[in-house]
Amino acid sequence: MDMVIRRVAPGEYEALGDMTARAYLDDGLLDFGESDGYLRELRDVAKRAAAAEVLVAVEDGRLLGGVTFVPGPGPLSDIAVRGEAEIRMLAVDGAARGRGAGEALVRACLDRARAAEGCTAVVLSTQRVMYAAHRIYERLGFVRTPERDWNPMPDRNDLTLITYQLTL
Repeated sequence: MDMVIRRVAPGEYEALGDMTARAYLDDGLLDFGESDGYLRELRDVAKRAAAAEVLVAVEDGRLLGGVTFVPGPGPLSDIAVRGEAEIRMLAVDGAARGRGAGEALVRACLDRARAAEGCTAVVLSTQRVMYAAHRIYERLGFVRTPERDWNPMPDRNDLTLITYQLTL
């Protein structure tokens, strides 16, 4: 069976939240491990789904990954301004990596952005060490926007997130 990209179903919220949290933890992306405050955000799929579009990659009934598509500035956007959509919290289960789920999820976000009236670009923030994700973004035409890099915890110099943009 082929991989399908679709909206997350309410019955999958917990599984997607756990998978997203596990992916970030296993990749060492949360500086404070299990006690990191961002872990709550990663697990709270219901909150994301209420304010944005949460997509999943599914194959043979198995959840492979997920992403949050934010159609513009709002409660879930970090850097998007008017006319920009934002991609957040892309995660693929460790056992499913290398099969195209991450790229398929990003492409689905780009399709949604292109269909959104007035949307001229897609932006995202990523950690410096997310090399596999960077390769996906660059392969799809995203370019680095260092002038938009930012730090979610200004008291910590080592948490600067790097940014990318794709002009549609």
